[in-house]
Amino acid sequence: MNPFEDENRVYRVLINEEEQYSLWPASIDVPSGWSVALEETSRQACLDYINEQWTDLRPRSLREAMERQQ
Repeated sequence: MNPFEDENRVYRVLINEEEQYSLWPASIDVPSGWSVALEETSRQACLDYINEQWTDLRPRSLREAMERQQ
């Protein structure tokens, strides 16, 4: 089974420098360039957190560039 789709696993939410989020199995090391935004919890709790936090899907650099153009 795909470790990213297993309802019975424990997950984390990761975030990168562009403020993009990722659902990540807790049993897999955090990749370079990412940090933990939400510690180990259920898959659904992680998905809920991502949906609440990641309201603007544009990368941070794009948002900032667009703001400078206004």
